[in-house]
Amino acid sequence: MKNRLRVLRAERAWSQAELAARLGVSRQTINAIEREKYDPSLPLALKMARLFGEPVETIFDDGAGDLSRPGRETDSEGSP
Repeated sequence: MKNRLRVLRAERAWSQAELAARLGVSRQTINAIEREKYDPSLPLALKMARLFGEPVETIFDDGAGDLSRPGRETDSEGSP
């Protein structure tokens, strides 16, 4: 899954090992997520979102596009 983890980590000048320690995972896990070889569990993704102070959907992109419900009409401002 595409993600901004490397960018968010670099903005804070954290190494992979530092981020891993903050999240309670291995450095190899962080490396695999950054290289899009591994998708984090929901609890880990939520922990990352809290740590970075961003919604999960701004960190991870599953490529599905618009997350609004199918068949739901919205106006030009995104309101139903």
